[in-house]
Amino acid sequence: MQVLITGVAGFIGYHLADKMLKLGYQVLGIDNLNDYYDPSLKKLRLENLVTHKESRNFKFLELDISCRNMMEDIFRDYQPEYVIHLAAQAGVRYSLENPHSYADSNLIGFLNLLEGCRCAPVKHLVYASSSSVYGMNKEQPFNTSDRVDYPVSLYAATKKANELMAFSYSHLYKIPSTGLRFFTVYGPYGRPDMAYYKFTKSILNGTPIDVYNFGDMLRDFTYIDDIIDGVLKALKTIPIETSSEFSNANAPYKIYNIGNNKPITLSRFICAIESACGVQAKRNFLPMQSGDVPLTYAEISDFSENTGFVPKTEIESGILSFVNWYKDFVDTEDDSGVSG
Repeated sequence: MQVLITGVAGFIGYHLADKMLKLGYQVLGIDNLNDYYDPSLKKLRLENLVTHKESRNFKFLELDISCRNMMEDIFRDYQPEYVIHLAAQAGVRYSLENPHSYADSNLIGFLNLLEGCRCAPVKHLVYASSSSVYGMNKEQPFNTSDRVDYPVSLYAATKKANELMAFSYSHLYKIPSTGLRFFTVYGPYGRPDMAYYKFTKSILNGTPIDVYNFGDMLRDFTYIDDIIDGVLKALKTIPIETSSEFSNANAPYKIYNIGNNKPITLSRFICAIESACGVQAKRNFLPMQSGDVPLTYAEISDFSENTGFVPKTEIESGILSFVNWYKDFVDTEDDSGVSG
């Protein structure tokens, strides 16, 4: 089975490719290795895949999904059976500063991908959405039946647009598609722009950490191993053609939340990092940032019932795994003369 993974050098893409290679899949990975954060981490992930013991089943191509001609070539030349689309311009706060990069990657890039799936044709498209689509929704936990018409960031708006675009292609061309609304993914090889990464770096360096909304926040943190298990279960659960209670438009289409279903306080989160680091944090309390939300909480019963997904990792053990990886990563950088 050949699977195309976009964003393969990214955090989730890397772990997914690593797991799929171990399971015997043939993986075609693409990534543009952009500089949204330090490309050296992306290159390290990619190096691990290229030197993987199952690397004979892995092929990497460096390209940008917003390039229409290149995407057409990928689907024509390789004709992947399944597609897991993880490439995107990420980050809520970054979207306030660089909005056009979100249109290029998350909208034009996604359209190019859908066109490729139509022409291949692909047996199942699984793509990354985000808990950000819920915005400031009042109802908790967030349920996929909730209205998500009021995004509070451009990033969230592009992810909602992806869901609508995928539905139209599923309806018109009968492409089975599953969107996964990820809830705050963390773990080894994680993104340096995420809070847990920044907190760990600052705490070990003895510098203050910025605690937004004065610490009054809860997040549904989801460990990377649980996420990968969920993505693989979603890939095997191909949606059938149905209509919704709101429309007679039939489509083999599904949206799921993929989270831990156990939001924790920012205080507990920071304490877990302090314990793993063996150092107490210096806190700098600040108001809420634009585009951010005070609480994320995933309702996952539908996903669990349909796929068997059950998150297993508690925040303390997940953070400990990350911190242990981070210390080794920084030591490796220091030994090679690269700044951490």
